[in-house]
Amino acid sequence: MKSVTEIAREIVAREGGFVNDPDDPGGATNFGVTIHTMRRLGLDLDRDGDVDVADVRRLSRAQAEDIFVTHYFHRPRIATLPKALQPSVFDMYVNAGGNAVKILQRLLRDMHQTVDVDGVIGPQTAAAAAKAASLAPEYISDAYGIARRNYYFRLADGRPASRKYARTRKGGKGGWIKRAEEFLSPRYHLTNTQFRERTAKWA
Repeated sequence: MKSVTEIAREIVAREGGFVNDPDDPGGATNFGVTIHTMRRLGLDLDRDGDVDVADVRRLSRAQAEDIFVTHYFHRPRIATLPKALQPSVFDMYVNAGGNAVKILQRLLRDMHQTVDVDGVIGPQTAAAAAKAASLAPEYISDAYGIARRNYYFRLADGRPASRKYARTRKGGKGGWIKRAEEFLSPRYHLTNTQFRERTAKWA
């Protein structure tokens, strides 16, 4: 089992460096850390009295890793989930915040567990996840990965500007889908034909 630091390092590598995409609601981002997160944490790295794009550019890889471990793993209590779920939920929390937990909670409900869909990992969610994992230890991480992939598809279905994150210009799998499938067993990866069929209705 990889350590949380190793997982954070992989997330930073997956996120890449500085990006300021106008279609991304997260705004300016560096190593996956958004300007909104930096403002919330008060990270005025150039000490000019505000947190702006210049501060995002200054963020180091090591600082990003520390932010993820502290604020995206320990603070939301991902460590209380079964170990099989932790890497994917952690990665998704970096990408989607509390929606990562809501995806899990809806999945747990589908697995007949009693849990509120509130985006918070409390004792109820941790216990439900543990029970679901004990009933389906070989499938729980794949089930979450598929639910995560479906979440990305639904986002792209409803927001055309986000489709470029799910599908490349050439019609192949985009970053969102590839990211979800990194946490899926190969047998659950969509074939190119299946992917094209799923996205055929997009303009």
